[in-house]
Amino acid sequence: MDQQQLMVKAAWLYHVEGLTQADIGERMNLTRRRVNELLAAATREGVVRIGFTSPLAENVELEARLCERFGLEEAVIAPTPGDPRLLHAVLGRAAAAYLDRLIQYRRPASIGVGWGSTLRETVRRMTPASEPAIDVCSMMGGLTRGSEINTFEIVRGFAQVLQAQCNYFAAPIYAESSQSRDAIISQSVFEKIFRRIVGVDISFLSVGDVSDQSLQVRYGLPPGTSPADLLAAGAVGDLLGRYLDAEGRPVDHPLNSQVLSPELDDYRNIACRIVASGGRHKHAILRATARAGLATVIVTDADSAKALLDG
Repeated sequence: MDQQQLMVKAAWLYHVEGLTQADIGERMNLTRRRVNELLAAATREGVVRIGFTSPLAENVELEARLCERFGLEEAVIAPTPGDPRLLHAVLGRAAAAYLDRLIQYRRPASIGVGWGSTLRETVRRMTPASEPAIDVCSMMGGLTRGSEINTFEIVRGFAQVLQAQCNYFAAPIYAESSQSRDAIISQSVFEKIFRRIVGVDISFLSVGDVSDQSLQVRYGLPPGTSPADLLAAGAVGDLLGRYLDAEGRPVDHPLNSQVLSPELDDYRNIACRIVASGGRHKHAILRATARAGLATVIVTDADSAKALLDG
């Protein structure tokens, strides 16, 4: 979120929703002094008059409506770019600005991350920091053939930009069978990894759909598994490699017993669960994630936010 949008949001919460400066600081992960500066700037620059003159006010209203509708702690809405190819970069920029503020305000001890194009773009746009006390860890297994799906590269990127500690999850996204998965996670080293994963202060993930636009569908499904199989089981997409139906419930499909990632009930114990995704093909899985309360913070684009509210 850039400074202009930050200013508009603070002014909206203060003048329209009636929040105190302390409430705004807690909501936006800002100090009270910073909130005061933003409110003063909004008045000085003419953003606050009888009404709101900034086009960014529409996005701030969408954020408020998403929070109310789905019980979110926060929503971050970026403008939808005219060129869909720019969406990951736009979302990455918005997510990076949010994470910069969140880390400075909350001082987390640990952050868990997934993989995907939006996370890759987020790393590229985060402000370099020195946070050697933070542990950054992989939330799930992954693949190794591309930068977006390489779990090692993504977690290393976050650790490098924060100058933080790095913890890899050296495993594929799916085991060969449910029995293989059970055998893997029963090992003491993996038991410790899973305890660390579900004990993070902040998780930062994206969601995937069940189309050819999904990196996981293109590169990560085990041999013999097709998108048609997942769709037939009622899947609309995945979170943490777990395929969910329209209400955010795991579907009855073998992949969900083979995936090397936390159980959703354990994942829900993470206090701050950020999901960053957007685009028409992600609407169904984003809606399912929001309905099931699997995210406490959603970062998405304006068109996707409207689709969530209309659904």
